[in-house]
Amino acid sequence: MEDKTVIQLWEDYRKINPNAPKDYEAWAFGDSKEMADELAKLVLEEKKTATASNYILYELEDEPLPYAGLYNIILDGEGKAVAIVETTSVEVVPFDEVTEEHAYLEGEGDRSLVYWRDVHETFFKKELDAINREFHDKISVVCERFKVVHK
Repeated sequence: MEDKTVIQLWEDYRKINPNAPKDYEAWAFGDSKEMADELAKLVLEEKKTATASNYILYELEDEPLPYAGLYNIILDGEGKAVAIVETTSVEVVPFDEVTEEHAYLEGEGDRSLVYWRDVHETFFKKELDAINREFHDKISVVCERFKVVHK
């Protein structure tokens, strides 16, 4: 069941943007309440305008990749809606080819590629361990960029 803050935020957005599509996705970043709260805060500050995810999970769950024009409602660690973002671009690249620019746009830590690789390798290893797969620096990563359209 969808949280009422999600429905309310979307209804508020559609009142001022009647041409917005009816469909959207609602989700939280990361794998913990703390991570969801921290990354949602970065989105609200508009420091975080990109994200990266493990391509193989889309494949295994037969889930479509995000696409430019997709609307997402970002949730905090309690599952409450905090912002609406619109995906502006999506690119699938090997882990070791994620750019410094993308790392910076993710807005985390010191925003460096070294930091990005460290935290994402740890995160992806955890995801891959859960499905009995090995991490390597050529795994496909879905690099998504977005803009905040409503808070």
